[in-house]
Amino acid sequence: MAANMFVVRQTKGTVLCCKCGILMAPNPANMCVTCLRSEVDITEGLRKHATIMHCPECDSYLQPPRTWLKAQLESKELLTYCVKRLETDLIKVRLVNAEFIWTEPHSKRIKVKLKVQKEVLNGAILEQSYVVEYVLQDHMCESCTRFQANPDQWVASVQLRQRVSHRRTFFYLEQLILKHDAAVHAIKIKQMDQGIDFFFANKSHASKFVEFLDKVAPTKRRESKQLVSHDPKNNSYNYKYTFSVEISPICREDLIVCLLELLLVWGISDRL
Repeated sequence: MAANMFVVRQTKGTVLCCKCGILMAPNPANMCVTCLRSEVDITEGLRKHATIMHCPECDSYLQPPRTWLKAQLESKELLTYCVKRLETDLIKVRLVNAEFIWTEPHSKRIKVKLKVQKEVLNGAILEQSYVVEYVLQDHMCESCTRFQANPDQWVASVQLRQRVSHRRTFFYLEQLILKHDAAVHAIKIKQMDQGIDFFFANKSHASKFVEFLDKVAPTKRRESKQLVSHDPKNNSYNYKYTFSVEISPICREDLIVCLLELLLVWGISDRL
């Protein structure tokens, strides 16, 4: 635009609220936000309480009808699970945001704050927040129930060992296992003298876990199986599989120290 060109200044108009009379920006309902919320409650009819089944043994949640979902407290997976439990209610409104409200871990309560929008009087859009409280009801999943009834229900086990005085490698592996959910199918984890035992209900899950260990650490493994039962009528065999995995006694820190000592012996470190 030219510098000398005359420009009409636009001003934003205001109107009076039809109930309380305060100045406000115009909207289709001609009411301020406070009066509009006093007239209309968009959360009416939406559930504020719900019950979810929780397995205390494997820390998983029942996703009807028979699926169990493993999730940590205040994780994205658990938040998605909680919101999906209200899927029928959220059809009536538009979900804008969802977040956890901190509760004591032993209270058996999960609180989620939801922010929703809905079109109300004369096309005006109202936004409102409300809290949904989930009550955790303890109920063991099928895998944990079978294992509690018979502790020898496992099919395959992985015996992870490292014969050293320190446990630095195990601490490193623990972080990798948690990061990649490598032991998500383990029905039991037992700490032993020089390592950890992982028990699985399926041989393929144990094999996959052993392959993961081979990728992240130098290991030497040995596989064995033991006959549990045999049915001569249909010629079926039941075995228990054991994977013995031994980690190299030299960890990353020890390897670095050895390399530095070699450099000092060879006199190379003075040149670096």
